[in-house]
Amino acid sequence: MPNSPSATLELADFIRSIPDFPKPGVLFRDITPLLANAAALRETVKRLADPYRDASIDVVAAAEARGFIFAAPLAIELGTGFVPVRKPGKLPFEKHSFCYELEYGSDTLEVHADSFAAGQRVLLVDDLLATGGTMRACCQLVERMGALVAGCAFVIELTGLGGAKRIAPHPTRSLLKYD
Repeated sequence: MPNSPSATLELADFIRSIPDFPKPGVLFRDITPLLANAAALRETVKRLADPYRDASIDVVAAAEARGFIFAAPLAIELGTGFVPVRKPGKLPFEKHSFCYELEYGSDTLEVHADSFAAGQRVLLVDDLLATGGTMRACCQLVERMGALVAGCAFVIELTGLGGAKRIAPHPTRSLLKYD
């Protein structure tokens, strides 16, 4: 993989496409080569942060698990804290839960009750925007707690699945887009 200066680093060169995974007909976009290259990972975090440097972000949050990989260093880059949005049974303190419907069933997300203060500006992060179900639930959970969704940032967006429309009107930014 290339190890070039950030101005010319093509992040797409670090995304591996794997056909028929996890089932026939699906083209899986694998981020592990990007994670394995220090320059590519550093550049990814920098590019995720750039549009939000002057956006008065108070906290960065992400749903488990791959979103954590990018959200924690992004929070450091922006000088904020990080809030993990977890699946049920993972948090020990008083929590807020949000149940939501997916194409294939339902799921629940939880955060500690003191994760977001009223009026805080929250940047939500994930590695991938597909149908938008989980991110939409994250947005609703943040808003239900009185905080504001300042934006939703992704490394990859699968545009053909309509996730950005599903989480509208929240602004989204994706570093890489695939049909």
